[in-house]
Amino acid sequence: MVTGDAAYIKKMNRSLIMKYILQEGMISRAQLSKATALTRATISAQVSDLIDEELVIENDTAYNLVGRKPIMISIHAEAGYALGIDLELGKISFAVANLQGTIVETETISINTTLYSDILSLLLTSIRAFQERYASCRYGIVGVVIGIHGLVSTDEIIHYIPSFDWHNVSLKADLEKSLGLTVHLENNANLCAFAERTFFHHESDNLLCVTLYTGIGLGMMIKHSFFRGQNGFAGEIGHMIVVPDGISCNCGNKGCWEKYASEASVFQQLKKDRAATPLTYEQIQRLLAEGDPEVQAAMKHFIYYLSIGLNNIINIYNPEIIVLDSELLRIYPNALNEIQSHMHSRISHYREIKISSTGKQSCVLGASALAIQKFLQVPTLNLRRG
Repeated sequence: MVTGDAAYIKKMNRSLIMKYILQEGMISRAQLSKATALTRATISAQVSDLIDEELVIENDTAYNLVGRKPIMISIHAEAGYALGIDLELGKISFAVANLQGTIVETETISINTTLYSDILSLLLTSIRAFQERYASCRYGIVGVVIGIHGLVSTDEIIHYIPSFDWHNVSLKADLEKSLGLTVHLENNANLCAFAERTFFHHESDNLLCVTLYTGIGLGMMIKHSFFRGQNGFAGEIGHMIVVPDGISCNCGNKGCWEKYASEASVFQQLKKDRAATPLTYEQIQRLLAEGDPEVQAAMKHFIYYLSIGLNNIINIYNPEIIVLDSELLRIYPNALNEIQSHMHSRISHYREIKISSTGKQSCVLGASALAIQKFLQVPTLNLRRG
C-alpha cells in the first residue's frame, strides 16, 4: 500500500478537487464528492481553504428541481492571470488568460533583431508592463510560459534556435533573476499540442500536433504529458528526410520534410514561380477561388509531401488524433479529403486527422494554459474555450 503523510495527502486531494472544478466550470460540493470519491467533510474543508485563498468562489445558480438549491463552486477567474508568449522571428506575441483559461488581452510587437541582449531587454520590458497592469488582483501574473521555435532541453536551456542562431542560452534564468517571477520555456509545437488537448480533446490520451509554418514541428501529448525524448529534443520531425539528396536544409542534411511541406516552402515556391513579392494568405485564398494554376499546383505539391510525412508519423506513433496547424490548410477547400486520398497504407491506424481551429494563436493559448496548470498544480487541465 502506498502511504504518505497528512500534508501530502491533503495536497493530492486539493489537486484532484481543482481538476474537477476546472473541468466542469461550476460544480457543487455533492458533485465534487461523487466525482472524486472523497468524503463530504474533506470536500468542505478543502473548499473552505480555497475560498480563503480566493482561488474559488461560490455562486447561486438558477435551479428548477425540487429541494434545496445547491451552491455551485467555480474557479475565481480574476484571482490571477497567466502570461503566454510566442517568441518567433520578426515578432513576439503575448496573451493574458484568466484562471479559467479565457484570453483577456493579446499584444504583438514587431522585432527587427535576433541579438539575445536586445530580445531579452524587450521581453523584460513587456513582462514588467503586464505585471504592473495586473498587480491589483490577489495573485497578479501567476506565471509566464514562452514558446520557443527551436530546441529546448529538459532543464529549459535553449539549445538552439535556427532562425535566431542562438546556442545554449539561459533565457529562463536571466528572466527569473530580473523579474522575481516563475518563467518556463517550452517548444512551440508542444504548446500547440497542449492547447488542443486542454481546450478541445479532453479525452484523448495520444494526440499529435503538426505545426507547418516556417518549419515543421511535432508536439506530442502522450497520457496527458509531453513526450520530449531523452534530452528534450523530440519532435523535430521537419528534419525527417523524405527526398534523398533533395533540397539542402540548414540542419546539414538534404531533402528534409520541411523543405517540401512547410508553409514557408509554399510561399518560397510561389515567389519563385511568379517572380513577384511574397503573397499573403488573403491573396492565396483569392487566387485559389479564381482557379489560379500556379497556386493550385503549389498547394497540390504541399499536400502531397505533407501526406508522405503524415504516413510516416502515423506508422511510428499510432496516434489517436493528429491536429494540423496550418493557415494554408484552413483556407484551402477540401484540404482534409485531399490529404486522406494519399493515405493508402493498410497498416496505418489513427482515429482522426483535424485542422486546428485556433490559428496562429495556438502557441500562446497553450502557453497561458500551461502557466495555469503549473500555478494550480493540477495533474491534467481541461478547460473550455471562452
